[in-house]
Amino acid sequence: MDYICKKFQEMIQIDIKRVEGDYGFEAKDAGGHVVRMDTSPDGGGTNFGVRPMQMLLMGIGGCSGIDVVSILKKQRQPVEGFAMKISGDRQKDLVPSLWETINLVFELTGNIDPEKARKACELSVEKYCSVAKTLQLAGASISWSLVVNEQAALGPFTMVSQ
Repeated sequence: MDYICKKFQEMIQIDIKRVEGDYGFEAKDAGGHVVRMDTSPDGGGTNFGVRPMQMLLMGIGGCSGIDVVSILKKQRQPVEGFAMKISGDRQKDLVPSLWETINLVFELTGNIDPEKARKACELSVEKYCSVAKTLQLAGASISWSLVVNEQAALGPFTMVSQ
């Protein structure tokens, strides 16, 4: 994990360009990867892309997913399938409206030791995932649970504040 952390501490540049209507934006990273964003139709958008606040939930899923699979691979745990369900609630009647609660459900399949999977999820959410830490520092309460092979359900667990 040290290599991954050092690699991503470099300055990152994202270019944003309006490309559709008033609020349809494309964001492009240095590698040329593009993400489309928009506001809701109620706010004048056209459903051109993802809402920026939803992208934060997508980001925690991608970040934590990378961590969990990486940890389990190092432990020689064959992850045949990985999915997450992420939900969240935002502050009501406030501007800006931050994430108050976020719930992650990890769904793993394969010949995986449930305890090793639980520990990998815990390490990701509480130690390695920079997006989780960023959201926690912004005041979000993050909980998570784990399902292995659609049978063994563990959790919910709540991220410990540090």
